[in-house]
Amino acid sequence: MSIYTVHMRPSSQEPDPDRFVFIRDGFSFWAFLLPPIWMLRHRLWLVLVGYMCVAISLAALLYFLGASFAISAAAGLLLSLLVGIEAATLRRLTLNRRGWNDLGIVVADDLEAAERRFFDAWVKGEPRLISPPKDVPRTRPTAASEIIGLFPQPGGAP
Repeated sequence: MSIYTVHMRPSSQEPDPDRFVFIRDGFSFWAFLLPPIWMLRHRLWLVLVGYMCVAISLAALLYFLGASFAISAAAGLLLSLLVGIEAATLRRLTLNRRGWNDLGIVVADDLEAAERRFFDAWVKGEPRLISPPKDVPRTRPTAASEIIGLFPQPGGAP
């Protein structure tokens, strides 16, 4: 099962299916294999500029330190691995910066099932947001309820 986050363009008043983006959470093979091309494909311009600055700085630093080709290649591989791991987060951050609305998450086997499941809930008007409302205070429990685990009392059983 995969987890998808759903985003909608801010200018859309009517729920047009083409105005939604589903982003699968997890490792992205194409972002790992070809980071600049993946960034261009998803229109992540600032991410691409940042990636190029980091890659060029890393290559220059390793060159001036006299690192071998193996170490330079390993550093480039690790940078690509980082991009592959954080690919979904980079897309989500870019959409949030552009003002897209984060509608929630959908758990499904593939993209088609996630879209079907989301739009079924959208049509029925069911709530899709998983995050807590913004007006709920996030407080730490008091000292009297310092119990960690699933049981309501120390040494208790269900």
